[in-house]
Amino acid sequence: MSFSQFGDKFTQPTGISRLMEDMGEGLRTPGTIMLGGGNPAQIPAMNDYFDQLLLQMHKDGTLSEALCNYDGPRGKAQLLASLATLLREQFGWPVTAQNIALTNGSQSAFFYLFNLFAGHRADGSKKRVLFPLAPEYLGYADAGLEEGLFVSAKPTIELLPEGQFKYHVDFDHLPLHEDIGLICVSRPTNPTGNVVTDDELLQLDALAQQHGVPLLIDNAYGVPFPGIIFSEARPLWNPNTILCMSLSKLGLPGARCGIIIADESTISALGNMNGIISLAPGSIGPALANEMIVRGDLLRLSDEVIRPFYQAKVAETLAILRRYLPEDRCLIHKPEGAIFLWLWFRDLPITTEVLYQRLKARGVLMVPGHFFFPGLEQAWPHTHQCMRMNYVPEAAKIEQAVRILAEELERALREAESVTCPADGNQI
Repeated sequence: MSFSQFGDKFTQPTGISRLMEDMGEGLRTPGTIMLGGGNPAQIPAMNDYFDQLLLQMHKDGTLSEALCNYDGPRGKAQLLASLATLLREQFGWPVTAQNIALTNGSQSAFFYLFNLFAGHRADGSKKRVLFPLAPEYLGYADAGLEEGLFVSAKPTIELLPEGQFKYHVDFDHLPLHEDIGLICVSRPTNPTGNVVTDDELLQLDALAQQHGVPLLIDNAYGVPFPGIIFSEARPLWNPNTILCMSLSKLGLPGARCGIIIADESTISALGNMNGIISLAPGSIGPALANEMIVRGDLLRLSDEVIRPFYQAKVAETLAILRRYLPEDRCLIHKPEGAIFLWLWFRDLPITTEVLYQRLKARGVLMVPGHFFFPGLEQAWPHTHQCMRMNYVPEAAKIEQAVRILAEELERALREAESVTCPADGNQI
């Protein structure tokens, strides 16, 4: 059996497909410690809330209505209206329901948007997507219909106290050329937990407007919901920005609901794409979200339950890491949001791909760093020195995994020393 070019492209092994396969295999394998995937925490208070909300929706018929009817191609009209009202009242953004569309998860949204603004055009030109601050989300890397659709920029690195560091946009070397059709940045960033500063975001917005291209902000973890952000960050939207949000990190990844806020022409295009590809987005997640907004619970739970839970978890995990990995062995990106920690092993004598394989053999799943640099056009050793870990599992499992990680790092260093002659420093 042979496939089309489309088929050949989308049947190749990818970082995101390997990650999801690891997640599925790990869930089926007893004893595996899952620090690789992006599944949010099972927060008891949120699970109880969803159980009670679904029961009430069942009693009043709202759940049956969502299950038994198609929505329009832009998604559930009630949620579009209630969310637009919330954003106008909360931030003063000039948005209506016509500025919002839903998709079956944010991954679908990125696929639509990347291929809407990048690729070959009718005049023969080709546009690309610029990621101004690598590392970035590995799920972006293979979402283009055409090859060579992405370009990314290396960051500057600020070393901080307590063995931490932070990435910043290197505006002096940003490859914002004529072939850029879209700028995309996540905030907070998956994989690093970095939050692009307000000043950096305003500069990116100004550059996007100057070059006549949209600025896409992936807000899957940010404000106003789910609020997994631990630093001061002012939300941004204007008609030149495209803001992508999600219900997943509220604790509803199975609902598969992405939310796009953009100018009306972009939203109209996305509605057409939804209609062609999936008829309409799913209804259960939007019905839940609409009820949460109507009851005044969406922002309240983000502020009072979700953010404090993750902030406590990240502090707990940092303490565990430092019990086993001193600063000279492992630097940690400053955790400003999202559900991951980004570890930098500057003196690692093996690649983090090799380290990943060794950890996997011992039942620990993390993600090697090289998948998170889509479109980086020059070799950079840093890409093979970093790993992403999810800090959501319970502390005992994280401690077990970190102990194994420390053992494998020590093993790699011993192996490197064993092949070096102490007398003259030459390798045997």
